[in-house]
Amino acid sequence: MMKLQLLYNEYLNIKFNRKMQPVQMDCFEYCLPEDDSAELFFVDREDGSFLEWVYELQPKDPNYTMNPDWKPVLSAFFEQLDVYDEQILYYLLFTINKTTSIARIHSFNAMNDFMKNYCFFQLAQLTDSTRLNEEQRHQLRDFFFFFYLYAHPVNEETLYSFSFRGQDLIHTKTNIPIEDYFSIYHDYYSENLEKYRDQIFIAPHEIHACKNLTMELLRSIEGKSPKLSMPPEEGLEDVLRQINDVDYLIDMYFENKTSLFSIMRGFLAENCSNPYRDHCFNMLLQNYVCYILYFKFDEIHDLVDYFKDTPLWCELIINNIFTHSIFIQKIMRQNHINISEYKNVIEFFAEEARRMYL
Repeated sequence: MMKLQLLYNEYLNIKFNRKMQPVQMDCFEYCLPEDDSAELFFVDREDGSFLEWVYELQPKDPNYTMNPDWKPVLSAFFEQLDVYDEQILYYLLFTINKTTSIARIHSFNAMNDFMKNYCFFQLAQLTDSTRLNEEQRHQLRDFFFFFYLYAHPVNEETLYSFSFRGQDLIHTKTNIPIEDYFSIYHDYYSENLEKYRDQIFIAPHEIHACKNLTMELLRSIEGKSPKLSMPPEEGLEDVLRQINDVDYLIDMYFENKTSLFSIMRGFLAENCSNPYRDHCFNMLLQNYVCYILYFKFDEIHDLVDYFKDTPLWCELIINNIFTHSIFIQKIMRQNHINISEYKNVIEFFAEEARRMYL
């Protein structure tokens, strides 16, 4: 079994160019092309990537055929499955595996890249939270899973095809647990390699390694495995504690909210920016959005009151909250909040926030 935390650390090392010692992993290693992107490959192989093995197995699209007359590959195991369901389940498998990929960031994908990464991390945190009640955990899990898919991005049909039953992610229409489907999917291809030798170029033990990793990613999304942590960095201890322990953030906020605001202020005052530190600060601000404003939007007045005497910092924080992701947009829509009524907030809006919200 691969420890997902080790893989996640390596993912962050490469993504944010942290110049850490490479992490030794059992079956996979990151290979870096020339364009700042990176993919997981099998150790000692240049021609087989974790993501690539299912490319050739993508089902034929039934939406382009008037009356699709074929059966899903796994119909013997799941009688309730049709060819449309099969395609949606393939999209989910690809989306989950793609979580390990590092994309070259540009203005068109930066927000989606942040949101997918953020939501994956949060889904792994929720089960452990004791400061959220069960209903709040369910609300946030649905919220994070929606944006995890939305930011990939997936098509609309896939976006609304899954739900949680307890901690199990299921395909809603057929009631098939995703864990069962993915497990049988990998076993089937591993046992029928000869039949698919024109499409599958990896060995059974490599399919098994892919299965283990996919299942770990899925269990993390379902909150069934140990929660992930952002790795330490000198001078970032206070910020990381709020990110790695949601209960600590909520407790601190409701005992003395200025303590949280002063951590934000301290980060900005240090003015020692690098990609990883900036990412962690963005995560802290979105934690404030998702764990505080999600349930009590008017708390934003206290944030503005605290920072209004340092208008440049206030502007930076407000614009980051409103334009680094669209979580807050969804929260306002859910709660029928008209931001134009929050004059003290919108006076700090820069051009992009004005374009998005006003």
